[in-house]
Amino acid sequence: MPSLHRRHWLKHLLRTVAWGLLSWVALTWLAVLILRFVAPWTSAVMLERQVSAWLHDEKDFTMRHRWVPWSEISPYVPLAMVAGEDQTFPYNHGFDLNSIQNAIDAAEDGKRLRGASTLTQQTAKNLFLWNGRSYVRKGLEAYFTVLIDLTWPKRRILEIYMNIAQLGNGIYGVGAASDAFYHLAPSQLSAAQAARLAAVLPNPLRMHVDRPSAYVLRRSAWIERQMQHLGGPGYIDGHAPVRPPR
Repeated sequence: MPSLHRRHWLKHLLRTVAWGLLSWVALTWLAVLILRFVAPWTSAVMLERQVSAWLHDEKDFTMRHRWVPWSEISPYVPLAMVAGEDQTFPYNHGFDLNSIQNAIDAAEDGKRLRGASTLTQQTAKNLFLWNGRSYVRKGLEAYFTVLIDLTWPKRRILEIYMNIAQLGNGIYGVGAASDAFYHLAPSQLSAAQAARLAAVLPNPLRMHVDRPSAYVLRRSAWIERQMQHLGGPGYIDGHAPVRPPR
């Protein structure tokens, strides 16, 4: 009888876990599906930063964020972000396996660990998760990356990324950044201005759009050259003739 009771308890536990996992997948995929059509009013990373400011009593901190639809953003902005952050974006499925392998090889050779996140992965992390390097967060990032890649078209991924990426201290998205740094509407940004925004994305707290270091200026110029090499805004939709070197 005790053995029968244990088997019954184990079956009940497995059934509960299975239903829990199915519920998690259903709820998270529903959230991703809704956000394909509805503009997010904030993101997990923005909320994390706001809470941090409250906890540390940062009285001068101001959160700046304004959603701007794709049609009201200069075509140079998404191209600059792809050129600077993820040139395989139009063709990958959420992960750049070559970059991941190169990062692993570099780490094994004792070199500094390099980032290998695609724009889809960065969107997943910024929208749903938190900053950090734990295996749990990376696992959840991979999970949400798969959901996003299966559910959203490429333009939607870029549209949300451009609107939630951190571009300065408390400045999130191209709408707030174009106001703060250029005093222009996002639709009026030039290729050089877009490249400058993309140039600070690796670390927008140490790199500044309005006070660019020599490194940021070099990186901006490199991004502009990459934008030309990729063939212009048509590259975003896979229509430009040039693909990035692998």
